[in-house]
Amino acid sequence: MKRTFLLLSLLLCSGAAGAQNWQELFNGTDLRGWKKLNGKAQYKVEDNAIVGISRTGTPNTFLATKDRFADFILEFEFKVDEGLNSGVQIRSESRKEYDNYRVHGYQFEIDPSQRAWSGGIYDEARRGWLYPLTCNPSARSAFRHGEWNRARIEAVGKSIRTWINGVPCANIWDDMTREGFIALQVHAVGEQDAGKTISWRNIRICTEHPEKYLTPETAPEVNCIPNTLSDEEIAEGWQLLWDGKTTAGWRGAKLDGFPQQGWVIEQGVLKVCKSDGAESANGGDIITERKYRNFILKVDFRITEGANSGIKYFVNPDLNRGAGSAIGCEFQILDDDKHPDARLGVKGNRKAASLYDLIPAPDTKPFNKKEFNTATIVVEGKRVTHYLNGVKMVEYERDNQMWNALVAYSKYRDWKDFGNAAEGYILLQDHGDEVWFRNIKIKELQ
Repeated sequence: MKRTFLLLSLLLCSGAAGAQNWQELFNGTDLRGWKKLNGKAQYKVEDNAIVGISRTGTPNTFLATKDRFADFILEFEFKVDEGLNSGVQIRSESRKEYDNYRVHGYQFEIDPSQRAWSGGIYDEARRGWLYPLTCNPSARSAFRHGEWNRARIEAVGKSIRTWINGVPCANIWDDMTREGFIALQVHAVGEQDAGKTISWRNIRICTEHPEKYLTPETAPEVNCIPNTLSDEEIAEGWQLLWDGKTTAGWRGAKLDGFPQQGWVIEQGVLKVCKSDGAESANGGDIITERKYRNFILKVDFRITEGANSGIKYFVNPDLNRGAGSAIGCEFQILDDDKHPDARLGVKGNRKAASLYDLIPAPDTKPFNKKEFNTATIVVEGKRVTHYLNGVKMVEYERDNQMWNALVAYSKYRDWKDFGNAAEGYILLQDHGDEVWFRNIKIKELQ
């Protein structure tokens, strides 16, 4: 009886595993079902693989499926020459009204360079990087140089997740495009990289109930939908500090309510208005309505040219009721190239992502002045860490002899016990320059 039950169980499991219905996107012999878009790079079939050959004097070239796909699991193998960047587009489009048919949409990155971001997710010709592997550094070693690599992409609903050789690489939550074609990219190149190849084979897709076959192990998630919480974030205990629409949850650092001027809300962005560049002299700083102790704080910010601002924590608004900004530890926001404050302080400790006037961030940092960047501040008791776009910038311990000595040689030396409070308010700074904020969220820690 036990043997019969075991045999039946094995048959049922085998049947469930085999129920996944795969459709071959490439027949191994020709390019039927595909069409070339945008560029003039060459594609050919060789040894049961599609081979793309780079060419100078042409923009990015794409070999796209004639069919469109919404929810799916896509698997393929790829091999790329050193020095040739490439990718695979999913849920992508090519329309006359969008830059005269330019291909745009999500791209599974293929990157054999030292940067090693293969498996990351790039938004081609649209928003840029959605998931660089700074978000998941351990995945940078998944790609194998000079060999065939196995790729898997699961796109179901708002979730898009990637793997290389079984290693989880990227994981985004986004809703910009829910359907589109799949395309194989040959990147534009200079003369030194002409004639290099990228090959794909065993390209197959599952579109029938792909949600049944999702992989349990995934990379850390990045939510790309502004001012929202994903299902995963809600389950992990994240909360929005700003709802993207109103001033709820915030007040002026020196006011009972929200400032009547100096701050505006436009299309899901909270903006500090441009004034005269003075510190907290227009609308003034704004702070949360309650204090926080141990937490992970994430804030997306974008600067205008020459701008200065900051994100402060452990703020005590009663310490400075006069002119100037409220007092607290500060994640510096700055145009390092254009603002004079970058050349003040000690060893660059007033540059972007630094602990302002105390600890400098590295000069080399993943900062794009023309796009939104993500500041992350992690407070675990006395230990604090700053991250910029997923890369650690500053780490320190407070409330000890070394910290107090550091403060004594800074502009905060006259503020008693600076930075040692167990809790405080979170602050967005008005420094008289236009700076944009969104996606302000927090996860409180035990």
